[in-house]
Amino acid sequence: MLYGNYPNPFNPSTSIRYVLAEETFVTLRVYNTMGQEVATLVNEVQTAGERSIVWDGKTGSGTQVASGIYLCTLVAGDQVRTARMIILK
Repeated sequence: MLYGNYPNPFNPSTSIRYVLAEETFVTLRVYNTMGQEVATLVNEVQTAGERSIVWDGKTGSGTQVASGIYLCTLVAGDQVRTARMIILK
């Protein structure tokens, strides 16, 4: 289950919280509104439990993203959840 991020809107970083019911392979990615991947925050097997990861508002190559709406998508096993995040500068 993806709880989304806090704070939202945010600047310069936000914490994304999620819970896994069982051990599974997890990907957590950030996309822009055009569907382009901005960053991969998690890409690994994780055990069951609550997790929190901080996104610093940067792309995978380290470039600061522009103000706007971004989508955070969590894929855990066969579950897919998406939350909307807003970065303001």
